[in-house]
Formats: sequence, C-alpha cells, structure tokens
Amino acid sequence: MKILFAASEAKPFTASGGLADVAASLPKALKAKKQTCRIVTPLYSSVKDKWGSGLKYIGNFTVPVSWRNQYCGLFEVNEGGTVYYFLDNEYYFGRAKLYGHYDDCERFAFFSRAVLEMLNYLNFSPDIIHCNDWQTALIPTYLKLFYKNSGIEKYSNIKTVFTIHNIQYQGQYGYDVLEDVLGIPYSAADSVEYSGNINLMKGAIENCDRITTVSETYAKELTDPWYAHGLNDLIVRHSGKLTGILNGIDYKQYDPANDTDIFSTFTAADLSGKARNKERLLFELGLESRQRAPLLGMVSRLVAHKGLDLVRFSFDELIQAGFTIAVLGTGDDEYQHFLSEMVFRYPGRVSVTLDFVPELAKRIYAASDMFLMPSCSEPCGLAQMIALRYGTVPIVRETGGLADSIKDCFLGKGNGFTFRNYDASEMVSAVYRALEVYNNEKNWEKLVKYCMKSNLRWSKSAGEYVKVYEEITTS
Repeated sequence: MKILFAASEAKPFTASGGLADVAASLPKALKAKKQTCRIVTPLYSSVKDKWGSGLKYIGNFTVPVSWRNQYCGLFEVNEGGTVYYFLDNEYYFGRAKLYGHYDDCERFAFFSRAVLEMLNYLNFSPDIIHCNDWQTALIPTYLKLFYKNSGIEKYSNIKTVFTIHNIQYQGQYGYDVLEDVLGIPYSAADSVEYSGNINLMKGAIENCDRITTVSETYAKELTDPWYAHGLNDLIVRHSGKLTGILNGIDYKQYDPANDTDIFSTFTAADLSGKARNKERLLFELGLESRQRAPLLGMVSRLVAHKGLDLVRFSFDELIQAGFTIAVLGTGDDEYQHFLSEMVFRYPGRVSVTLDFVPELAKRIYAASDMFLMPSCSEPCGLAQMIALRYGTVPIVRETGGLADSIKDCFLGKGNGFTFRNYDASEMVSAVYRALEVYNNEKNWEKLVKYCMKSNLRWSKSAGEYVKVYEEITTS
C-alpha cells in the first residue's frame, strides 16, 4: 500500500510539537510493516537555510488559490530511508515562524491544494493520503469537491485518513474566507460551515474516509463537550469512522544507552549513569546537590491545559516536601512570570528555562527522578513515554493518552503514579505516594527498571494504522 503523509511539520526538518515526532516516526514504522509511506510538508525558510543544498528539484507548477494562481516548487530528499517532499512558495513559507500569521488560512489552503496538484508531477500515486490537524484538513474537502470526479484516474480511488492530534485547534475563520481564500463556492459551503463560521477541521471530519485520534481514551473524550471544543455533536455523528490509536516514540532517537545529548549513558541493568546525569544536571542548572533529594522534572508548554494552575497552587508544598524542581518550556506570560518568581523565592531549589532546547530536554528526562504531567487534557502526550524510556517515573492525570500509557503503581504492576480529577490536592497526593516509594531505595530501583522496560514503540500502533488503511481501501 502507498501512503502519502501530509503534515505541516516533520522532524528532522521542522518541529514545534508532537506532530513533528509523529510525522517522522510513524512512516518509518509503516515501512517496517512493508508499506510505502512518503511525507509531504511545506518548504519553510528554516529548511532552506539548513538543508537547501541537499534538496533535489523536481519541478514547479501553479496552484489555484481561489481566483489566484500561485507558484509552487516541488523538491524531495531521502532522509534516513524515507522520502520527503517539500512544497515551496516564498511568499507563504519564507517566514521566521511556522504558524501565527494573519494569513495562515490562505497559507495552508495553498498547501492543501498543492498536495493534490503535485500528484500530477510525481511518479507516485498514493492509495491513502493521511492528513494531520487543521493545517491539512482541507485536503479531504478539496479532494471530494474538485478532484474525485475530475476524470483524472489517479484521484478517483484515493482514500483519506484525518488524524486529530488536538481538537482545540480547528482552523476557524469568518465566512468571508469561503470563496475569496478557500475557493469553495457558496453552493458547497455546507462542507466547511459549522455554527455560522468556517471550520476547516469540520470539513475534514465530514469528508474523510476515516478519522483517527492519538489515543483510545481521547477518542472517547471527544464525544464529551468538556474536551471537544464545540465539535462533540459532529464527532458523535461520525463516531462510526473514528478510531483511537495511541502514538509511540522512536526508541532509536530516545535511547539512554546511546544518547549523545545526555551526560552519561545508562541502561536498566546499570543505572549508575542515571545518577551521574542527575549530579551533572544539578550543577549545570545551578541547583543544590542534596543527599537523596528527589528531582522533579517538567518539559512542557506553559499553558493552562497542561495543568499549570495545579502546579502554581501546589508549588510551595512541593518544595516543602523536599523536591528540587527543573522546568523547561515556554508559554503564557502568567505562568512564565510565576515560575520565574519561584526561582528567586527558592534559590538552588528551582530552575526554570523559558525556552525549548531539545538537548536540555533530554538531559532533564535522563536526570530527573520523577516527571510531572498534571494535564487538564492531553490527547496523547509523548513526554511521559520519553520519561519512561529514561527511567524517570511519570506522575500524571488520567486523561487522554496519559491514561492509556501510564498505569498507577498501586493498581498492580504500574509504571507511574496517577490521579483522576483535575484537583491540586489529588495531584499532591499522587506526588506523595511517589515520594513514599522513592524513600525506599530498593523499591524505587525496581520501579525505575520496570518503567524502562515499558514497550511504547510504534510497531503496535503502526499495525493498527495498517488495519485502518486496509479497511477503507477494500470496502
């Protein structure tokens, strides 16, 4: 089977979140399942600057964007055995940031249309186009409206899968974009209209052949108004084509036995390197080295739905319990200001790096004793999986992929500590339970080793995606 994986970002070229990890890892796992999977993504200026000399020029063509005809250059590169296609337009993608521009709707309408147009210039005809989040949500809509019945054979049998990585971001715009930006006639407005606005994700949900999301629990949560951000009725209506498949992580990319970004390598059989990582990180961050003091790590966007309100409410209590805390991330000003204040209030006990530094993130994963993810909502989450890989015990709220990947230690052979309700006292209770086990060195070492043996590779999930592809191509 031939799959074209369409995403607005993909490692190692671009990354702002978990989608880039998935776009790099899932196609590799599909290849291991004897599938052909290629990736298409925009050619951002940052990619040109770093990788431009290695890109092979295939050609160029024009893309209809409503009444405009826009240039599109087509490039490719083989990276690690996977073919990546890049779609180039300097006006749309020659910018410092991936997202957050006034014309994002037009930028990704261009990209979505260009993905379909480029098939005329490739010696590759996919059976499946696998679309991801609102930036590629127009592909199933455009395919149905303009290409399926065009008389061009290569389009007639293409099926589409749309993955919701986070339903909070839907691509919502005013009605004025319908014809002038999207090029969709008013007679077909129903395909993207929702609650009086244009909603690109709604269009994908309506028009794709299958919907997937990134964990089984999140698939169930999407029928709940609390989680669905206004789309719960639509999700319920299309629940028959919705499947939750838990993401995995790349075990080669995150490998404590061979990771050159951490201070000292280690394995489950020999944890001495993990202790050295802790000592070195404490020194690097200017934190006190105290006998058996637990190090609590957080690598997160500093926004409300990541549970920062619970952290803020409980911070003093965590310090009083004896924790040293290391935080890496950026986000809303209110949380950045609060955490910066904690650094001054607790010198030597708290480190906050308001940035995202991948190498430092790995060092925090490798050095910390526990990893805190008290999310209000978390479709899948990769950080808890990475933490397990590095023998750092997750403390998480039971939501989305956190509930599917972390099982509480008090409920049998668990690999972390969990709490159910979005409540600060429940979070602190889970932290205290972790601390109780930590204070017994022998039991803690057993738990760390058990965590490192958790199997969250992509193999199982890739097999589930193959089943989805086979179902829609044979039905």
